[in-house]
Amino acid sequence: MEPLSLPLEQGVNFRDLGGYQTKDGQRIKKNKVIRSGSLGNLSPNDLAFLDDYGLRYDVDFRSSTEQKDAPDRLPNGVNYYFTPVFPEDETKSSAKDRRKKIFMSDPEAGFKNMIRAYKDIVLQASAKKAYREFFDVLLANDKDKEAVLFHCSAGKDRTGMGAVYLLSVLGVDEKTIRNDYLASNKFLAPWTERELSKRKLPLEHQEVFLSNLKALGSVRESYLNTALTVMQREYGSLEGYLKHELYLTKQQVKDLKQIYLEKL
Repeated sequence: MEPLSLPLEQGVNFRDLGGYQTKDGQRIKKNKVIRSGSLGNLSPNDLAFLDDYGLRYDVDFRSSTEQKDAPDRLPNGVNYYFTPVFPEDETKSSAKDRRKKIFMSDPEAGFKNMIRAYKDIVLQASAKKAYREFFDVLLANDKDKEAVLFHCSAGKDRTGMGAVYLLSVLGVDEKTIRNDYLASNKFLAPWTERELSKRKLPLEHQEVFLSNLKALGSVRESYLNTALTVMQREYGSLEGYLKHELYLTKQQVKDLKQIYLEKL
């Protein structure tokens, strides 16, 4: 199935994970879990929409700098959780600004940056803590008609891995999980083009610089494969990572399925 996009005026990459089927013949409930990009520019209509949608929990994976620059706008009554995956954003603007000279000379710099970031998503203590707290919030979201939203800035990398973890735990097949991960490229395309058009690109090495920006602003199977390979090498499998590093118990997995799945 196609990802379920939410029709927000100022929201980027907002999607309900409801509707995905599991390998044992169930499906994820709608209006229970949302993945998205930044909430910093939401309009009053967007806030009213999310309130009506049942949003009650907000998990923010961004760094403290990102949070300060664009604080989340939320409906009244939403529980906010600040759970930074990285102390600073390794996947986007901060890394790009620091390495601008490299990005003008090395056509693979953006790609290499993302590969490093996806290794860190698995290995850094801050990332493990953030995703464990994410699952704690998911487990608390046990009332009907209430939803949890998790996000970063663009909703593609830190958020993308959160979705990979959750969909895997719920028993969604690998093809669907990969398609959901890669769908960020489609949903972010108009926003990415607008952002690039605003930038004053260097006259020299413009093609190399633009290529690196695109590597930072997109998702690729190679990025996800990097994270999965690290999990396989260090922890035996994604399931082993969730069990031994994020401390998900069999009972918690059972509870998550009870909360988020329904019969077809």
